[in-house]
Amino acid sequence: MKIEDIIKTEVQLPPSRKAIINLLYTENWIMDKINLELKPHDISIQQFNVLRILKGQKGQPANLSTIQERMVSKMSNTTRLVDKLISKGYVQRIPCESNRRKVEITITEEGKTFIEKISPLMNAFEERITSNLSEKDLILLNELLNKLRT
Repeated sequence: MKIEDIIKTEVQLPPSRKAIINLLYTENWIMDKINLELKPHDISIQQFNVLRILKGQKGQPANLSTIQERMVSKMSNTTRLVDKLISKGYVQRIPCESNRRKVEITITEEGKTFIEKISPLMNAFEERITSNLSEKDLILLNELLNKLRT
């Protein structure tokens, strides 16, 4: 379905506006689908992102600024996300031995087990949601999105 049909306009949109509206609409569409996928597991996309970041640390702790830098959504309140993950038992805070004011965050065994259970489900979801695109389409889409941001 074309974006003009979705937003119900008969006005000819300039290609730049059409692209921006299409990107924003598609982002919201994807986020809604991801949230539906994660809801049964009682985790948000931002919390899932934090767990992926910490799992990618391969056992090394990360501080809040490292997590914030690597977040897909920079608008997230990293401290609040970490607090929620701590309450679920998925991550823990460890005071830094060399600097008591600095706190490091690590993923717990329970967090590793959870992410190992959810990751295959999210991988399958990503495959389903992009199934209308060929590998060549996906490569081009990624190149175009990268180009847009430069």
